[in-house]
Amino acid sequence: MSEQPWTVRRVLGWTAQHFEKLGLDSPRLTAELLLAHVLRTSRVRLYTDLDRPLEAGELAACRALIARRVAGEPTSYLTGTREFYGRPFSVDPRVLVPRPETELLVEAVLQAVPKDGGVRLLDLCTGTGCVGITLALERPGARVVATEISSEAAEVARANATALGVTDRFEVRVGDLFAPAESEPPFDAIAANPPYVPRGEIPTLSAEVRREPMLALDGGPEGLDVVRRIVAAAPGWLVPGGLLALEIGDGQGPAVRSLLEAAGYGSVRIERDLARQDRLALGTQPRGQADTHPGEGALGPDPH
Repeated sequence: MSEQPWTVRRVLGWTAQHFEKLGLDSPRLTAELLLAHVLRTSRVRLYTDLDRPLEAGELAACRALIARRVAGEPTSYLTGTREFYGRPFSVDPRVLVPRPETELLVEAVLQAVPKDGGVRLLDLCTGTGCVGITLALERPGARVVATEISSEAAEVARANATALGVTDRFEVRVGDLFAPAESEPPFDAIAANPPYVPRGEIPTLSAEVRREPMLALDGGPEGLDVVRRIVAAAPGWLVPGGLLALEIGDGQGPAVRSLLEAAGYGSVRIERDLARQDRLALGTQPRGQADTHPGEGALGPDPH
């Protein structure tokens, strides 16, 4: 055993190298996040304390987190937090870890609704609440109804809403897609990050992703089971010209475009993320359907 002290510099260097050898994503960033969590400090502060030796308890805690990360636990579950749109969201195994790409979903809705004045938004499959809560924070006049089929995930979203101070304008309701919003008038925009991974691809996902809730990943044989239901039901929940914004998987753009066009949506478009992968499907409320609120009738099994 080396007599050299385990300083912040040495721990960061060793951990990043270890993660890189094992082929883990973002080895240096992951090392920083885990060590900052153990030391209860920021990543920036680590670099002002590079020569600070770790105490025995700190070193033990760091080793334990490294082992868990190597075993496949997502970094965000180990630290209990994930940044989204510049804000910290609590994260644990009850919810999907927010992805940077999902910020594009937020941007699409923000561009479609006015900055001032009251706006009513629906956030389907809310998970951590990161989309709906961010929309409420970015649009102080907005009221957001969020739905989530998992009562456990809904608890996380409510805790995040409390922590970020938007419980007066962000409400989580437990149930399947539109069902919990049954008593609501139409919305100005609907955002959804539904499960869209094709079932056959799930075994090929990374160990980290496979630790996340299967309910939030499994989109059926083609990955489009929930997407189809949302596209079919959303018109009756939107005001005239209201936006439906869906996050989708790479390669699903043509199929989802066809679904939206067949359902009569206007201004249909597919947008890609920075990696040039299909990421968003957008469409506006079909003409002439705003007055026919679907109620429970549109919430039945996938018609396809």
